[in-house]
Amino acid sequence: MNITQETVTHVANLARLSLAPEEIATLATEMGSMLAYVDKLNELDTEGIVPTAHAVPLENAFRTDTTRPSPGVEKALQNAPAASDGCFVVPKVIE
Repeated sequence: MNITQETVTHVANLARLSLAPEEIATLATEMGSMLAYVDKLNELDTEGIVPTAHAVPLENAFRTDTTRPSPGVEKALQNAPAASDGCFVVPKVIE
Protein backbone atom coordinates (compact mmCIF):
# COMPACT_ATOMS: atom_id res chain seq x y z
CA MET A 1 0.00 0.00 0.00
CA ASN A 2 1.40 3.34 -1.01
CA ILE A 3 0.97 6.22 1.44
CA THR A 4 0.73 9.57 -0.30
CA GLN A 5 1.42 12.98 1.15
CA GLU A 6 -2.28 13.72 0.77
CA THR A 7 -3.08 10.72 3.00
CA VAL A 8 -0.62 11.93 5.63
CA THR A 9 -2.11 15.42 5.48
CA HIS A 10 -5.65 14.03 5.82
CA VAL A 11 -4.71 11.90 8.85
CA ALA A 12 -2.82 14.83 10.40
CA ASN A 13 -5.91 17.02 9.99
CA LEU A 14 -8.10 14.38 11.62
CA ALA A 15 -5.66 14.22 14.54
CA ARG A 16 -5.45 18.02 14.57
CA LEU A 17 -1.70 17.95 14.02
CA SER A 18 0.20 20.73 12.36
CA LEU A 19 2.98 19.32 10.17
CA ALA A 20 5.62 21.09 8.12
CA PRO A 21 5.87 20.10 4.43
CA GLU A 22 9.19 18.30 4.99
CA GLU A 23 7.62 16.34 7.88
CA ILE A 24 4.75 15.26 5.63
CA ALA A 25 7.18 13.93 3.00
CA THR A 26 9.22 12.08 5.64
CA LEU A 27 6.15 10.59 7.29
CA ALA A 28 4.74 9.42 3.96
CA THR A 29 7.97 7.52 3.27
CA GLU A 30 8.23 6.10 6.80
CA MET A 31 4.58 5.04 6.96
CA GLY A 32 4.89 3.35 3.57
CA SER A 33 7.92 1.41 4.82
CA MET A 34 6.08 0.34 7.97
CA LEU A 35 3.07 -0.89 6.02
CA ALA A 36 5.31 -2.78 3.58
CA TYR A 37 7.01 -4.50 6.53
CA VAL A 38 3.67 -5.43 8.13
CA ASP A 39 2.42 -6.68 4.75
CA LYS A 40 5.16 -9.33 4.84
CA LEU A 41 3.12 -11.05 7.55
CA ASN A 42 0.60 -11.98 4.85
CA GLU A 43 3.28 -14.23 3.33
CA LEU A 44 3.32 -16.48 6.41
CA ASP A 45 1.51 -19.81 6.28
CA THR A 46 -1.02 -19.62 9.12
CA GLU A 47 -3.09 -22.63 8.05
CA GLY A 48 -4.13 -24.60 11.12
CA ILE A 49 -2.97 -21.91 13.57
CA VAL A 50 -5.61 -21.05 16.15
CA PRO A 51 -5.97 -17.28 16.69
CA THR A 52 -4.92 -16.25 20.20
CA ALA A 53 -4.83 -13.05 22.18
CA HIS A 54 -2.01 -14.27 24.47
CA ALA A 55 0.81 -16.74 24.09
CA VAL A 56 -0.21 -18.55 27.28
CA PRO A 57 -3.72 -19.15 28.62
CA LEU A 58 -4.78 -16.60 31.22
CA GLU A 59 -7.46 -16.72 33.84
CA ASN A 60 -8.57 -13.95 36.14
CA ALA A 61 -7.95 -14.67 39.80
CA PHE A 62 -10.78 -12.69 41.34
CA ARG A 63 -11.78 -13.18 44.92
CA THR A 64 -15.43 -13.53 45.75
CA ASP A 65 -17.18 -10.25 46.39
CA THR A 66 -18.33 -10.12 49.99
CA THR A 67 -19.68 -7.26 52.03
CA ARG A 68 -17.75 -6.15 55.11
CA PRO A 69 -18.21 -3.31 57.55
CA SER A 70 -16.29 -0.14 56.69
CA PRO A 71 -13.30 0.75 58.86
CA GLY A 72 -14.82 4.06 59.92
CA VAL A 73 -13.61 7.62 59.51
CA GLU A 74 -11.30 7.61 62.54
CA LYS A 75 -9.44 4.48 61.45
CA ALA A 76 -9.26 5.64 57.80
CA LEU A 77 -7.68 8.95 58.86
CA GLN A 78 -5.45 7.36 61.50
CA ASN A 79 -2.26 7.47 59.35
CA ALA A 80 -3.14 10.55 57.31
CA PRO A 81 -0.47 13.25 57.41
CA ALA A 82 -3.20 15.89 57.75
CA ALA A 83 -6.96 15.70 58.32
CA SER A 84 -9.70 18.22 58.90
CA ASP A 85 -13.42 17.72 59.55
CA GLY A 86 -13.22 14.00 58.77
CA CYS A 87 -11.44 14.52 55.42
CA PHE A 88 -7.90 14.14 54.10
CA VAL A 89 -6.06 17.44 53.69
CA VAL A 90 -3.87 17.55 50.58
CA PRO A 91 -1.82 20.30 48.95
CA LYS A 92 -3.53 22.40 46.30
CA VAL A 93 -2.41 21.32 42.83
CA ILE A 94 -4.66 23.45 40.62
CA GLU A 95 -4.42 27.21 40.64
